[in-house]
Amino acid sequence: MASGRPRVGYLGPEGTFSEEALLTSAAHEAVEPVPLGSILGTVTALQEGAVDWSVVPIENSLEGSISVTLDLLAGEASEVEVVGEALLRVRHSLIAAHPVELAEIDTVITHPQVPGQCASFLRTELAHARVLPASSTAEAVRAVVGAGERRQAALGTLLAAEIYGGTVIREGVQDRDDNETRFVWLARTGAGAAAAPLREPAGSGWKTSLVFWGPGADSPGWLVRCLDEFGRRGINLTKIESRPRREQLGSYMFFADLEGRVDDDAVADALEGVSSMCEEVRVLGSYPAASRAREPGERQTSLHPEPRDSASR
Repeated sequence: MASGRPRVGYLGPEGTFSEEALLTSAAHEAVEPVPLGSILGTVTALQEGAVDWSVVPIENSLEGSISVTLDLLAGEASEVEVVGEALLRVRHSLIAAHPVELAEIDTVITHPQVPGQCASFLRTELAHARVLPASSTAEAVRAVVGAGERRQAALGTLLAAEIYGGTVIREGVQDRDDNETRFVWLARTGAGAAAAPLREPAGSGWKTSLVFWGPGADSPGWLVRCLDEFGRRGINLTKIESRPRREQLGSYMFFADLEGRVDDDAVADALEGVSSMCEEVRVLGSYPAASRAREPGERQTSLHPEPRDSASR
């Protein structure tokens, strides 16, 4: 049943880290979360107007950027913009359908980004098990619990274990306790960034994200000259990386995050300078920066008060 609240898409099903990021960063009961089957589907739903905002992961502190998100923002999702961000402390748990010893597990199912974040645990305690991909961590938990096989387990969230009735075999199996994932809130361009229903970021300043490329990339010093437009104006770049443009080998685009708003004089001047050397400079968004990483479950309301039997879903 429709709630009447604005709809926010996220990578589902219920119980993913994307849902946790949405619930911990949204204002109390301000939105209706809408689970979708993939990051692409989440962005497509936004473009088509099926949801009002979307929340997608963009980088992890251990495994780096989420390439599908970057490629979408630079490509077919050019009509959406970043209007906010959320940092979530990520803790992975090993979840099964029943109590089971590690030695009995021969298959671990999870999202493809997760094994690299739990490499030490998988290498030392589950080296005998194969790792298979799922569309999300929650889908992995749902599948394992639904199958009921003793030899299968999933790497996922405690929230997913609660929702689908899974048994937590081991908590906190990520390589580092400070593992964090950064998520971005997306809106259709011009839809009103100020209206995004975010909890206040506590005065942490602003961030601007952009992507740029150009024929000069083949020239010695071209990238240095582009970056100097920011450096000599005292603008701090918090991130820069390259991604292939999916054209000929050696053709790259460059993503950068910087401190400041796009309409700050220094930022606007720097972007004008970079534009003079590039074929394309696209501002992906200018938005309040998240002040800190929130803990899973640190939300002002719970949409999952009772555990659910996965067979009923």
